[in-house]
Amino acid sequence: MSFEKLLKPASVAVVGASAKPGKVGYEVLNNIINDGFEGQIYPINPSSPEILGKKCYKTLTEVPGEIDLVVVVVGRDLVIPVLKEMGQKGSKAAIIITAGFGETGEEGKKLQNEMVEIVKQHGITMVGPNCLGVLNPWHKLNASFGGAAGEPGGIALISQSGALLTAVQDIAAREQLGWSVLASIGNKASLDEVECLQGLKNDKNTKVITAYLENITRGRDFIREAEETSKEKPIVILKAGRTSAGAAAASSHTGSLAGADSTYAAAFDRVGVIRAESIEHLFDVAMAFSYMPLPKGDRVAVVTNAGGPGIMMSDAIEMAGLKIAHFDEATHKKLLETLPPAGSAHNPVDVLGDAKSDMYGKAMDIVIESPEVDSMIVVLTPQKMTDSDNVAKKIVELSKKYKKPIFACFMGAGSIVEGVKILRDNKIPQYGVPERAAKALLEMVKYGLYKARPARKVENFKVDKKVVEDIIADYRKRGVNEIGEIQAKEAMRAYGFNVPSGQLAKDAKEAGSITEKMGYPVVMKISSPDILHKSDAGGVKVGLKSRAEVEEGFESMMKTVKERKPGAKIDGVLLEKMIGGKDEQEVLIGMSKDPQFGPVVMFGWGGIYVEVLKDVCQKLAPLTADEAMAMIQSTKVYKMLKGARGAKPSDIKAVVENLQRISQLVTDFEDIAEIDINPLKVGLEGTGATLLDARIILTKK
Repeated sequence: MSFEKLLKPASVAVVGASAKPGKVGYEVLNNIINDGFEGQIYPINPSSPEILGKKCYKTLTEVPGEIDLVVVVVGRDLVIPVLKEMGQKGSKAAIIITAGFGETGEEGKKLQNEMVEIVKQHGITMVGPNCLGVLNPWHKLNASFGGAAGEPGGIALISQSGALLTAVQDIAAREQLGWSVLASIGNKASLDEVECLQGLKNDKNTKVITAYLENITRGRDFIREAEETSKEKPIVILKAGRTSAGAAAASSHTGSLAGADSTYAAAFDRVGVIRAESIEHLFDVAMAFSYMPLPKGDRVAVVTNAGGPGIMMSDAIEMAGLKIAHFDEATHKKLLETLPPAGSAHNPVDVLGDAKSDMYGKAMDIVIESPEVDSMIVVLTPQKMTDSDNVAKKIVELSKKYKKPIFACFMGAGSIVEGVKILRDNKIPQYGVPERAAKALLEMVKYGLYKARPARKVENFKVDKKVVEDIIADYRKRGVNEIGEIQAKEAMRAYGFNVPSGQLAKDAKEAGSITEKMGYPVVMKISSPDILHKSDAGGVKVGLKSRAEVEEGFESMMKTVKERKPGAKIDGVLLEKMIGGKDEQEVLIGMSKDPQFGPVVMFGWGGIYVEVLKDVCQKLAPLTADEAMAMIQSTKVYKMLKGARGAKPSDIKAVVENLQRISQLVTDFEDIAEIDINPLKVGLEGTGATLLDARIILTKK
C-alpha cells in the first residue's frame, strides 16, 4: 500500500483537468494550486495546451519523470484506460473522483471489480471511486473539489460521505480545528477504513483518528487493525444507520435481539473504539484528544463564577459517569484563605460573579495542583465585571504548567467572543454547555482505562469436539440447517453444559411409560424442527405429576400444536425430569453470527418475555472471563442474580463459565450461525446452572 505516495506525493497529475470554473476538473486543479502544493503539478487534457498557468499533457505517459499521485475526473468509461496507463507509467496512488460504479447497479459493480483487479496488479493505492478527494494540510495537498484544507492539526478524518466531509470542513474552520488528513473514501473499492487505520497508525501528525462510516465490510480485519491502532492513538467513529434492522430475518430469540447496530457497538467495545453520537460529539471528543493529555483518573474539579452553572456542570459530570473530586485538607485550606468570604471552597469552587481573572487564576491553580484532582473544567458566565479574555489567558498558562486536562465551558455569546478565541488559538477545549464538556472528558477517561487494561486472556476448556462434528456432519448430509433440541443439547453437553437427561416419546402410552421410570414431576415439550417458540404453539407443559397427567397432556398438546401450527413436522415430545425451585433465575445466552464481525455472544433475561424485556448485552467471541462478567453486570437481571430484596445470590460464576463455553463452541465451529439457550436455569451460589432448552442453527451452505 503506497500510503506515503497518496498523502505526501512529490508530484500530482489531474486527468480530466478543465479550464472551465465550476467543472470538477477545474476545481480540483485549482485547489491543488491555491493551497500551495510545492511539488510538480501536471494537468492532463488532450484539448488544452495550458490550464491555470500549468502546461497540459495529452496523456500520463507524455509527462516527463515520475507521477506519484493521479487524480481522475474523467467520464466513467475512461477510468479503466487511465488506470492501465498509470500501471505503464509506474504511478502508485490514485484518487478516483468519477462516480457511476458500484453504487449504480450490476454494470457499475462489474467495472468497479475490474478496476480493483488492475490496481492490485500494479500495486496502486486507489481511493474511491465516487469520492470527494484527499487533503493533507501538513503537505499543503488539497486533491479534492471541496473547500480549503485549513490549518494543519492532529485530527484525521475518514469519511464515506464526501458531502459530509465538506460540511465538517466548514464547521472545523469556525471552531479553528486543524487536520492531519481528510480523506473521502467513497465506494471503498480498494482503500477502505482498515487500510486507513494501517496508514494513520504511524502518522506522526495524527493524534486522533475520526471517521464517518455507513458500514464496515471487512469486520474481522477491522477488529484486528483497530485493536492494534487503539494502543497507539484513539479512534472515534460516527456510525450512521443505527436504526436499521439486522441483515436477515431472525429465526431465534438470539437472532431477534441481534441487529447491525448492536453488533457494531460490541465490535467497537472490543477494540476501544469511541462511538460518536453526533457530528458535534465527534468534534468535541476529537478536540479533547487532540489538545489535552489523558487524565490519570475520573476525579473532576469545577471552578465557576456562578452557582447555578456550577451545579449544572456537577450534574453533567456525575450523569456522564465521572466523579466530583473531594479536595484534600491542604487544598481546602488554601481555597478558604484565597476565596472571598461568600465563595465556596468545596467542589464546585465558586469564585463568585464579581471575580476578576486574578481570583480565577489563583483558585484554578490551587485546584489543579491538588493530588485529588485528575482534571478540571472551568465554567464562566459573562457578568458585567467578568474579563473573559484574561480568564482565558490564565487557563492557557495553567495548561502549560500542569500535565492534566483542563477544559473550558464559557457560556454565552457576544460577551465571551474574545475569550473563546484565545482558548481556541491556544488549543484549549471549549464547550458551550456543561453536558458536552462532561461527555468529551468521559471518553478520555474511558480510553485511558482501555489502554491500561491487561492483555486479553481467553480460557479454553476441555471439550468433546467430535460429538459436535458428528452432529453437524449428520445435519449437513441431510441438508437440514436447524438442529433440534435433542441434538442441540447433546452438542452443549459435549461442551461442558449441565443438561438434564430426557427421552423422546412418539405417543401418549410411550410418554407414560418413560415418565413412570423417570419419576415426577416432569416437563413435556414438543419436538419439531418447524416450531421454535414452543410456548406460543402450546408445546410446553410443566409440573406433570402422574402418568395420567402425562398421557392426557400428550394428547391435548398434539391437538393444540396441530391447530396452531398446521403442517409442522412433529417428531414427538421430549420428556425431562422437572428441576429447579422458586429461588432460581432464568437467563438467556446465545450467539448470532454477524456477516462482517463473526460470532456475537449474547446474555440477558430469559424466559418467555425475553423479546419484550430486551435486557441483553452482546460481545464478540471469543470471550475472556472478565468480558463475560462485564456482560452480566451490564444487564438488569444482574441485580436479581446478586440477590435482590434479601434473596440469596445465584451462581454467577457458573453463568460466566457457560458464556465462555458457548464462546469456545462458536469459535471452534464456523458452521454455526445461531445458538439459542433459553432458559438457562441458574441455581443458588455454588449449585451451578442447568440448560433447559437449546437450539442450534447452521449457516446455509
